[in-house]
Amino acid sequence: MITPADTLEALAQTSTSRRSFLRTAGFTAVGAGALAACGKGGNAPSEQPTVPVAPPVATPATIKAAADAMDAMHEKGLKSFPAKTAGLGNQLLAPTVVAGVKVFDLTAREIQWEVSPGLLVKAMAYNGQVPGPQIRVREGDRVRVNLRNELTQSTAIHFHGMELPNDMDGVPFITQAPVKPGDTFTYEFTIPDGNVGSNMYHSHHNSATQVGMGLLGAFIVEPKQPRPIEKVSEDYVMILNDGMQGYTLNGKSFPATAPLTAKLSQKIRIRFMNEGMMIHPMHLHGMHMTVIDKDGWPLPYPFRCDTLNIAPGERYDVIVNCNNPGTWAFHCHILPHAESEHGMLGMVTALVVAK
Repeated sequence: MITPADTLEALAQTSTSRRSFLRTAGFTAVGAGALAACGKGGNAPSEQPTVPVAPPVATPATIKAAADAMDAMHEKGLKSFPAKTAGLGNQLLAPTVVAGVKVFDLTAREIQWEVSPGLLVKAMAYNGQVPGPQIRVREGDRVRVNLRNELTQSTAIHFHGMELPNDMDGVPFITQAPVKPGDTFTYEFTIPDGNVGSNMYHSHHNSATQVGMGLLGAFIVEPKQPRPIEKVSEDYVMILNDGMQGYTLNGKSFPATAPLTAKLSQKIRIRFMNEGMMIHPMHLHGMHMTVIDKDGWPLPYPFRCDTLNIAPGERYDVIVNCNNPGTWAFHCHILPHAESEHGMLGMVTALVVAK
């Protein structure tokens, strides 16, 4: 048996070569451990055998209790829908008309935004709302948008889907200088004939951050002569986002999302706009959607679906004939964007068809 004294003596007489050091390192550890044990006045403790612990056995009672707990969480979330939160985005912004020009004033600033009950997040917003105010104009209108930057970083506005003069395209260092903090910039243009439908406006400077935090909004151009299929009872805008505020519909996450409502036999229009960085297949229960427009342009052959895949930057307009009464789930069908073991979340709302 090797004693601590034997080990230390062997080490003292060993060559200092690398090979000798590696060969004796193990003995050093043994000696040090033994000395430490002796220094505490006892022998090194022997290892105790590990006794395996059996996992708890699931019984019918425990299985039912776990299922009941999960169901209660899901029910609580659904019963709170639609939950009240502070702030409401996508509100129609009425223009001021100056010498025949429709003037819209937008101020970009940082705010606190309540995405769902009790969840406050840092946001960048136009006029204090996420999404920013909804702008509606008409084909052929002369439009002026005054941007005031009250952020701590530069910004700009791009009118996504609009075919405008180059100097109005809103891309810093390509078509304009960035709008510095405290500065203002004016965009002015005439809506081109035929450039109608569902478009967007958003930041195009540090955009992954600024758009993800809320600098976005709907820019809708109504045609001079609407098509018969466009005659509807309600016209809804649904802006999808997946930035720093989570998975949202019009700036809110379930259960704070707003339901769509209609009376039986009414037709509604839904304008999907994806301002996020992910694809979102939006699925409607109980009724199909008739897709009439893509990126603001009428489709020569409208088609029917119940799940519509919407990529970043895309806009789709659909018509729903509300012929099936009830409350119908309406959600992104990438399921982690809509539900977890704790219940519904994120990109979930409902279409309520009343008799």
